[in-house]
Amino acid sequence: MNINYFQFLNMAPEAMLVGALIITFIADFIAHGKEEKSWMNPLVCVMLLACTVGTLFVGNNTQELFGGAYIATPANTMMKAILCAGTFIVVLQSRKWLSGEDARLIEGEFYMLTISTLLGMYIMMSSGSFLMFFLGLETASVPLACMVALDKYKKDSAEAAAKFILTATFSSGVMLYGLSFLYGATGTLYFSDFTSNLTVNAMTICGLVFFVSGLGFKISLVPFHFWTADTYQGAPTTVTGYLSVISKGAAAFTLAFLLHKVFSPMVQEWSYLMDILIVLSITVANLMAIRQTDLKRFMAFSSISQAGYIMLAVIGANYAATMSSLMYYVLVYIVANMSVFAIISVVEQNNGGRTDMRAYDGFYGTNPKLSFLMTLALFSLGGIPPFAGMFSKFFVFLSSVNGQNGNWLPYTIMFIALVNTVVSLYYYLLIVKAMYINKSESALPTFQSDCNTRLTLAICTAGILLLGVVSCIYEAIQAACI
Repeated sequence: MNINYFQFLNMAPEAMLVGALIITFIADFIAHGKEEKSWMNPLVCVMLLACTVGTLFVGNNTQELFGGAYIATPANTMMKAILCAGTFIVVLQSRKWLSGEDARLIEGEFYMLTISTLLGMYIMMSSGSFLMFFLGLETASVPLACMVALDKYKKDSAEAAAKFILTATFSSGVMLYGLSFLYGATGTLYFSDFTSNLTVNAMTICGLVFFVSGLGFKISLVPFHFWTADTYQGAPTTVTGYLSVISKGAAAFTLAFLLHKVFSPMVQEWSYLMDILIVLSITVANLMAIRQTDLKRFMAFSSISQAGYIMLAVIGANYAATMSSLMYYVLVYIVANMSVFAIISVVEQNNGGRTDMRAYDGFYGTNPKLSFLMTLALFSLGGIPPFAGMFSKFFVFLSSVNGQNGNWLPYTIMFIALVNTVVSLYYYLLIVKAMYINKSESALPTFQSDCNTRLTLAICTAGILLLGVVSCIYEAIQAACI
């Protein structure tokens, strides 16, 4: 069989990441044993920024490579750029943590694992067969488990990694079990042939349920969310931020594509399934978030709720509206959530590792700027106008009922989501209350944030303020999905 190896040249986003990974490996090899590695973080940041810009300009043509195993579309290219930009923000704000005494030796490993898991997400989003999809998923999941365990001097980190890898293994097994049903029913793993051979029967319904259940673990949808709070609490805060936005965004995009394009003959079956998961995720997570006293666990349940809102776009009948609203929501979620985690990280580093909510009592009195930026990010997550979060929620609500004339169920789901938005505002305001109203005799002292944290907060705050009003950004995303 003749193989055209020039096809690899059309995988520009993946090729750029592989190049960045090789350069990072060589740089870490050269810097091995040296105390001073201050140049390494800027190097990786520049490479990720170059990958983001390069991905945006690789072309807008739809291509099928390697017999349909790899599919490049303008939509997944745009999503890759969004996730790469989010990874740039994660790496940018990680410098302070990685320059510490405990984490200095693992700096190179952190960068390589981060790029490796992003590469796996790229492959997963461009997969044209279930085999390629599964390889991409595992390429993303295994390095993530290593990243969770990077803080080896904390027992919570090892516990979090154990829970993550066990649930990831179990979810992969459940997913493969579902894929075996689907393969047995259709006789193929390629998406193009799979859809034409798919019929609704007991075997394919079981396969669909198991497949969505396995991917539900990755997105942290209820009732597949039990690992999330413990893993988020035990992992290094930078890794927690990465888990909450980048991996969740890639899995949500892939699930939306598969349901609309690959499982389109079973739209009625998966719509009911997604309705249940969305309502459970938004409602249960919001109620559980109110009870949390640790801010990282609090943000874990917030991310579960946000996953429900992200998947709200999926139940819409218009594919282009679904993907554009989903990608826009993920972009806004990245800047708002990473702003919160950047502040959690800098407070943790200046407060003996504390992440409990009581550590923020009286925070405004000593650090008013950080308190103000935290408030903006929380308001955006809650959907308060005029911040970008309000616009992203509006678009997913609009997408959920798009093309659903005569069907009352999507409107009911949207109403439940709106009610839960009010609940989420309450628990986000609990943090604002702690910073501005609560008094503390041992309030945090005034401290100066490092340069990278300030730059991260500047980028994220600009995104929170501008993404909702600079219409060309949403229009570019929308154009990629048509």
